[in-house]
Amino acid sequence: MIHYQLRCAHEHEFDGWFKDSAAFDKQARHGLIACPTCGDAKVARAMMAPAVATRAAPPPRPAPPVPAKVEAKTGAVAGPMPDHVRAMLQRVRAEVEKNCDHVGDRFAEEALRIHRGEAKPRGIYGDATPEQAESLAEEGVEISRIPWVPRAEG
Repeated sequence: MIHYQLRCAHEHEFDGWFKDSAAFDKQARHGLIACPTCGDAKVARAMMAPAVATRAAPPPRPAPPVPAKVEAKTGAVAGPMPDHVRAMLQRVRAEVEKNCDHVGDRFAEEALRIHRGEAKPRGIYGDATPEQAESLAEEGVEISRIPWVPRAEG
């Protein structure tokens, strides 16, 4: 394993572990590495200080505690969202906004029209109540809920 200090195009620095240098190069070339702060996939290696062995290494720091409280009905984890998860969700949001039509609170109506062949098949996103989502499921309309995080700041 190799450890790299990384920097996105917006100058945010973070670290990453890779099998080898070629693995980093391949993942970076395909946009598979994203900045945990802003979601930018334009990532490069940053300058790093070399690791120098000393006679007595300091004791390892314990890992910070991970929130474990889980809400029974939704499966949502309590506590702050990890940066890498937020960055991935920001990339998902950007792709949805770029490739799908926003239909707002008409989501259930439009999804049903597409399902029935009354409207042009296309990707849509918008808002639906739990009751509307249940009604769509009963009609055989497949929908997915995505956590809608704030846009990445560029």
